[in-house]
Amino acid sequence: MNKSAENIIVGISIGDLNGIGSEVVLKTFEDSRMLEFCTPVIFANVRIVSFLKKSFESTSSIQGIDKLDQIVLGKINVYNLWREGVDLNLGANDDKVGEYAVKSFVAATKALKEGIVDVLVTAPINKYNIQSEDFKFPGHTDYLAQELEGDALMLMVNDSLRVGLLTDHVPINEVAKHLTEALIVKKIETIKQSLIKDFSINTPKIAVLGLNPHCGDGGVIGSEDETLLKPTIKKLFDKGTMVFGPFSADSFFGSNQYEKYDAIIAAYHDQGLIPFKTLSFGRGVNYTAGLDKIRTSPDHGTAYDIAGKNQADFTSFKEAVYLALDIYKSRIQHQEVVLNPLKTKEK
Repeated sequence: MNKSAENIIVGISIGDLNGIGSEVVLKTFEDSRMLEFCTPVIFANVRIVSFLKKSFESTSSIQGIDKLDQIVLGKINVYNLWREGVDLNLGANDDKVGEYAVKSFVAATKALKEGIVDVLVTAPINKYNIQSEDFKFPGHTDYLAQELEGDALMLMVNDSLRVGLLTDHVPINEVAKHLTEALIVKKIETIKQSLIKDFSINTPKIAVLGLNPHCGDGGVIGSEDETLLKPTIKKLFDKGTMVFGPFSADSFFGSNQYEKYDAIIAAYHDQGLIPFKTLSFGRGVNYTAGLDKIRTSPDHGTAYDIAGKNQADFTSFKEAVYLALDIYKSRIQHQEVVLNPLKTKEK
């Protein structure tokens, strides 16, 4: 496979049209040099994107297409997924607008599955207003896990800092009962394989954070770390996976221990995402690791409070595009190495 520069097609789901998604997408591609790296295809409607473009005073030049076989390389393509107008109220939570966010995401995912686009970058959605009889998923990741092949895992990325989760959108009072040896093994293996294939790290080192305060203090504050995490980690290590822990989560990031590892796995959502966003907010990327296709997104939400005010920072979305392209190229390189092992170079 020979893909280069603008040949890489980036599918973009528009997200919540009342949020900052459209703004960060358009601002990302105002720099024409971005089109030397890829060709974006926005799944929406050219009239509404043109309207938003004017309201944000964006200088991006967009091109409407009615069919996906009309994609023009090196241009910002807007695929007319719907024809009707959409009433917008920037900054407002609107169920009808949520329907269009889902429509964009589902169509972009279909194009990803069919190989029409090479990677998918999703603008932020509102997890509440996307719910319907036809779409009952907490977010992007859960739908992608159903539609694509592999074991989906949310991996937050900022340069060499990568944080994954054993459990993600699970109520805090249910975390412990979701943890099993099989789950821990699957998540660690998923991250390991992603580090090898997607980030070109031949022998990754992975740290696991404990579930309980101070990893349970020998069972005084919960037994899961002693009876489940430690023995599972040891089994994996003995089989050759460079995995370490469990580490006490309260001091792990503050003491810079995270710098010694290629990835960190937290037991639950906030345990991993609070330190990640503290260190990386506005520059981080949410990557859905473990799937046969590539999807990234910015590390923020719809930001209704600043929607329509032309104040949104597009850095995280731009980094999401860059990461998707980097992973796409890494996978091609890894595939070539697997097919031609003599070409492998020491790193």
